[in-house]
Amino acid sequence: MQVNMLEAKNQLSRLVQAALAGEDVIIANKGVPVVRLVKVGAQAFSRRPGAWSDLPKAPADWDTPEINAELAEALTDGTLP
Repeated sequence: MQVNMLEAKNQLSRLVQAALAGEDVIIANKGVPVVRLVKVGAQAFSRRPGAWSDLPKAPADWDTPEINAELAEALTDGTLP
């Protein structure tokens, strides 16, 4: 199905339903096809709450001024990328 821009504006709900049903919906500008309305697919992976809970814990002193100074020096002198 191909519709012009004005008709697509006025009938968006119907066009979305058609695309969800698997119909090929093309929106044209002055008769020239410009976009295709398609159904968005499912995510390639499922998110799971707490997925990072098994990662190793950071040491308690990870954010001390001394360590921050060492990191800053390493970054400025080119030791770290």
